[in-house]
Amino acid sequence: MSTETLPGPAAALPRRRLPSGWTLAALAIAALVTLPVLVVLGTLFAPSGGMWSHLASTVLWRYVANTALLVAGVGLGTLVIGTGTAWLVTMCRFPGSRMLEWALLLPMAVPAYVMAYTYTDLLQFVGPVQTGLRALFGWSRQDYWFPNIRSLGGAVAVMSLVLYPYVYLLARAAFLEQSVCVLEVSRTLGRGPWRSFVGVALPLARPAIVAGLALVLMEVLADFGTVQYFAVDTFTTGIYRTWFALGAPTAASQLASVLMLFVLALVLLEHWSRGRARYHHTTGRYRRLPSQPLRGARAMLALTACALPLLLGFVVPAGALLRLALGQEGAILPADFWVMARHTLTLAALTSALAVLLALVLAYGLRLHPSPALKAAVRVAAMGYAIPGSVIAIGVLIPFARIDNAVDALMRGQFGISTGLVLSGTIAALVFAYLVRFLAVSLNTVEASLAKIRPSMDHASRVLGHTPGRTLARVHAPMMLGSLLTAALLVFVDVMKELPATMIVRPFNFETLAVQVYRLASDERLAEAAAPALAIVAVGILPVILLSQAITRSRPGHTD
Repeated sequence: MSTETLPGPAAALPRRRLPSGWTLAALAIAALVTLPVLVVLGTLFAPSGGMWSHLASTVLWRYVANTALLVAGVGLGTLVIGTGTAWLVTMCRFPGSRMLEWALLLPMAVPAYVMAYTYTDLLQFVGPVQTGLRALFGWSRQDYWFPNIRSLGGAVAVMSLVLYPYVYLLARAAFLEQSVCVLEVSRTLGRGPWRSFVGVALPLARPAIVAGLALVLMEVLADFGTVQYFAVDTFTTGIYRTWFALGAPTAASQLASVLMLFVLALVLLEHWSRGRARYHHTTGRYRRLPSQPLRGARAMLALTACALPLLLGFVVPAGALLRLALGQEGAILPADFWVMARHTLTLAALTSALAVLLALVLAYGLRLHPSPALKAAVRVAAMGYAIPGSVIAIGVLIPFARIDNAVDALMRGQFGISTGLVLSGTIAALVFAYLVRFLAVSLNTVEASLAKIRPSMDHASRVLGHTPGRTLARVHAPMMLGSLLTAALLVFVDVMKELPATMIVRPFNFETLAVQVYRLASDERLAEAAAPALAIVAVGILPVILLSQAITRSRPGHTD
């Protein structure tokens, strides 16, 4: 009779590994950043005291119609301009094409609401364009028709000129990655350059183009300053009006929920549209695309097609702002300009530093322990960029106000003192809203940089006795310094331009350059708004140039 030694309980059950500090920190950050989105969605079916039915019977359908028309118009405009210019500067050589490669990104530096103010000043009845036409032809008001810039069509045109670089940026990167081999096959089948572009190059670049278009549509849904100034009623203007003018935060939250569902529908539609299709080369051979030289009329047409968006999207508005600023009598800068600049720079610097730090924790925690739960949490935390600033503002104010009220009630009851608005009445709420909105910007940059570092360097550092924290600080961070600075710069510029979240969440009497530009322009004081607007544009130019250089360096076969 043989006897077997039965394993004890400790041997029978595998020992569970507790999550590391990095994993817990990453999960906590993801949960905190996701909170405003969950708060907004949680109010979707809350009672609104009849306000929702009032909105549905009066203005809701106008919000839906204007938002849908704006999305369709800007989507079509940016698709045509962005894809067309990207193909021309990538595949063709004509006078100025090298400069246009990076210059076509410059409209990204101009916020849409700033563009709206400058074109209104240029094209209104007393503006220089109509005044010049009347002086040239001797017309009076009744002798000619001129399009009204402050309209839905004007909003579509202005936002298309500002946002087409999103499509251009990703489309050009996709065209640069394509090999001449696939186009040669198309040409041997008897297709000309145009049919090769439509039938081969465009389908291969489709995922990148659609991704750029998705970013455009999200920016359109998030816009507040342009549509508000042009008196176009959309969801973002409705949220602001319902919260502040009607005093109905629940109804405003429900409007924000509907808008957020629009955004999520766009994301899901993009994924569904791909289906099972695959967009990649089936050959390992790569040869750089040749640049086809254009001459004569073709060169002039290509130059005009590429220079016109740059001219209308950057040169004209920047020149108009400079003219307004220099044309003022007395001081160019408003009296409180430096106070507003200090507020803006403080918010931008603080948010960019925190965004990079949080992105490092998320990305490095995922690198150390890439569990499915952590991957999902990080992806959810990165969804904030797809959510409009007005929606995030609502989601931040509701829980912060409840915390402030609870703390104030506790302190009054226990100590007889009032703490006031500790969170919702300070820049803490505003910085948190910015982090929720722009964490994805820094996270994408940090993740891409961290992925380029070989895992063997982590192993070597651990063998030498370094903890994960010391490995990040002494090995990874120095190697990623350029990418970390780039991520901070991108967040810095986005914070400077952000308007809807700033308008809703900012503390009382706390002005920023973006808010001041909006207020002055709304009061038709465009000359006084010129200097703050120029400051925002000037700061936005540097990351645009860095983006263009990054695309060129990433081109296969690039040896610079």
